[in-house]
Amino acid sequence: MFVTAVESRPAGLVGNAPAGARPPMARVLAFVALTKPRIIELLLISTIPVMFLAAHGLPDLGLVLLVVFGGYLSAGSANAFNMYIDRDIDRLMHRTERRPLVTGMVSPRESIVFASALGVISTAWFWFLVNPLSAALSVFAIFYYVVVYTMLLKRRTPQNIVWGGIAGCMQVLIGWTAVTNSLDWAPVVLFAVVFFWTPPHYWPLSMKFTDDYTNAGVPMLPVVAGNKVVANQIVLYSWVMVGVSMLLWPAADTGPLYPIAAALLGAAWLWEAHGLQRRAKAEVTGAGLKEMRLFHWSITYLTLLFVAVAVDPLLF
Repeated sequence: MFVTAVESRPAGLVGNAPAGARPPMARVLAFVALTKPRIIELLLISTIPVMFLAAHGLPDLGLVLLVVFGGYLSAGSANAFNMYIDRDIDRLMHRTERRPLVTGMVSPRESIVFASALGVISTAWFWFLVNPLSAALSVFAIFYYVVVYTMLLKRRTPQNIVWGGIAGCMQVLIGWTAVTNSLDWAPVVLFAVVFFWTPPHYWPLSMKFTDDYTNAGVPMLPVVAGNKVVANQIVLYSWVMVGVSMLLWPAADTGPLYPIAAALLGAAWLWEAHGLQRRAKAEVTGAGLKEMRLFHWSITYLTLLFVAVAVDPLLF
C-alpha cells in the first residue's frame, strides 16, 4: 500500500543527504516537519471552538488537551503518509523541494513507519481517552486524506481539493463528538462551512504556484482552467460558504454575536473574492493579481468565525 516509484541511489545516500551527515536535532525537526504542523494549526482552530459550542460554555480543559493532542497525532499521521506518497512530485516543485523526504533527512522507510505509528497511537488515544466515535472519525479522516485525496484524486482531477477537503472538515465533527459522544445539525453545518471554505482558500495559493503544479503534472484547477475560471469558482464557493455559515444561527440556537460576526466576516470575504475576480477578468497577472491577499484573509476569516463560535455560548 502507499507505494510509488523510487529512483535508485548510491549506497550510503538517502535522498540528497549522506547517511552520516544528518545531525540529530535536524532529524528531530525533520520528523516534526513530516506532520505539517502549520496545516495542523489551522485544523485545530476548527476543533476547540466547536467543543465550546457543544458544551454550551467552557468544556473540560483536560478533554480539550486530549482532543488537541490526539488531533495533532491523527493529522500528523495523514500528512506524513501524504509526504511519503508525494515524494516524487515534491522534488519537482519549489514550494516543496525542502521537505524531509526530498532532502534525504528522513528515508521513505522511516517516514512510513513514523506515519503508521502516529496513526495507531492516535486511534488508541481517541478510543481509550476520549470515546470510540471520535476515534472512528479520526480513522476515517486519515483514510480519506491518504487514500481518497492523495492516492485517487490529487493527480487525476482538478476537483481534487474540493472533495479532498472533506478530510480537513472531520476535525469539526471530532471536536463535537468528544464532548457529546453524538452528532447533531450544528457540527454538520460547521462541517459544511469548512468544506465550502477549502476550495476558495486553497485555489488562490494554487494560482500563485501554478508553474509548480504544472511541472509536477498535478491538475490543480488553475493549471487546467486559467485564472478567470478559477476566480469565478472562488466567488461561487464563497457565496455558498457565507450562506451556509449563517445556518448555524438556527441550527445551534446561538445568541446574536455569532450571526453578526458571520455576516461581517462574510461581507469582507466576498469583497476580497470579487476583487480577485475583477482582476482576473481584467487579465491582470503577476504581483498585480494579488491572489495571496484572499489566501491570507481566508485563514483570518476562519479563525475569527470560529472564535465567534466559541465566545457566543459563553455570553448567551
